[in-house]
Amino acid sequence: MSIERHEVGARMSKAVAHGNTVYLAGIVANEPKGKSVTDQTKDILAQIDGLLAKAGTDKSKLLTANIWITDMANFAEMNAVWDAWVSAGNTPARATVEAKLATPDYKVEIMVVAAR
Repeated sequence: MSIERHEVGARMSKAVAHGNTVYLAGIVANEPKGKSVTDQTKDILAQIDGLLAKAGTDKSKLLTANIWITDMANFAEMNAVWDAWVSAGNTPARATVEAKLATPDYKVEIMVVAAR
């Protein structure tokens, strides 16, 4: 069974497909400086849509999601964006934790696994 890699970098690939499973790296907002949790979450979910499409799947086939947020006080704000985006009736198993991210500008990071 082959392995497909998308948006390959020196350190990581943003998406890896093996068989009928697609694994995404942790995705953060592009140009996060000064952006709200809402804006960063929208950016991340748009990137996820694009990466899943490149790998031949979409958000209706999500299996799991891991979300890291720098302040749980922003949990409802992030969830409002997530809830509007996620495929109704096809919600993944999900965990959300508070964590320090790579730079203080990042407020949210999301990693998903999907079937295809």
